Amino acid sequence: MSVHFIHDDLLGHVPNPGFSGPGFGGSFHTIDANGLRFNGERPDSSEGSILTVGDSFTYGDEVCDEESWPAQLQRLTGRHVLNGGVTGYGFDQIVLRAEQLVAAYNPSVIIVSFIADDILRTEMSRMWWRNKPWFAIEGDQLVLKGVPVPNRARLPPDIQRRMDRILVDLSPTLQHLVGYHKRVHRAGFGLEIAQQLVRRLAKMQSDHNVKIVVMAQYPPHTWVYKAFAKDQRRLAQAVLDCATASGLAIVDTFRRLSTEPKPQDFYAATHMNVRGNLMIASLLAATLPGLLK
Repeated sequence: MSVHFIHDDLLGHVPNPGFSGPGFGGSFHTIDANGLRFNGERPDSSEGSILTVGDSFTYGDEVCDEESWPAQLQRLTGRHVLNGGVTGYGFDQIVLRAEQLVAAYNPSVIIVSFIADDILRTEMSRMWWRNKPWFAIEGDQLVLKGVPVPNRARLPPDIQRRMDRILVDLSPTLQHLVGYHKRVHRAGFGLEIAQQLVRRLAKMQSDHNVKIVVMAQYPPHTWVYKAFAKDQRRLAQAVLDCATASGLAIVDTFRRLSTEPKPQDFYAATHMNVRGNLMIASLLAATLPGLLK
């Protein structure tokens, strides 16, 4: 049986090239030969390509290939868009993935999307049984740790899914006790790491002569629980402020979603639905020309 994600010594896990089959939420997923989510046929455009990187919100969990926001952005702009999002990534893995793909594809624009939880994931060396790379700060410099990433043996997919349904609802203490997650930094330190990573993105923008846009997205609980929303906004805004100070363009999707009477209607179970992804793609299509000037 073909697996959706495979081990990677640098990033921890990556989409399995050539995979085609059901993904999270029963949606159909196709991974191309280069390990990118399929966006539909490449448009005939003379403009430079747009690389998108991020977590499951960028990858497009719970929607089919051409329903993710990168796929819909490709249709709206007529430009070639590469979906380099990966389910479960922390902000550290997102930046490492961007560095890897910018060298391979030489895009003219990179959209780096994140949710606040990606910042917290930088405090971990393991998430959902999967080992991952992580960064320490030594002498005010980021130092990559945990590479090559140890390949942790995984249970058969059906057993893994059953266990995940149980473990995902446990308290963080119990999750760490059983090895589901593994912490390497104190709680809250991830924001400092994320801000350092934003400065690393700014250097990549300069080194590769590429325009980088940092975009904040939000999970559905943002529109249900006030305390949760306040924390999401605090973390996201701190990263966006750092991006602005570092010379990067930003997009905050909260403002657009907050104009809707029922923002929850733009979500499936835990990710954006087709309508929600179209909103994100439309927002980007409308704002990118101004951001790229």
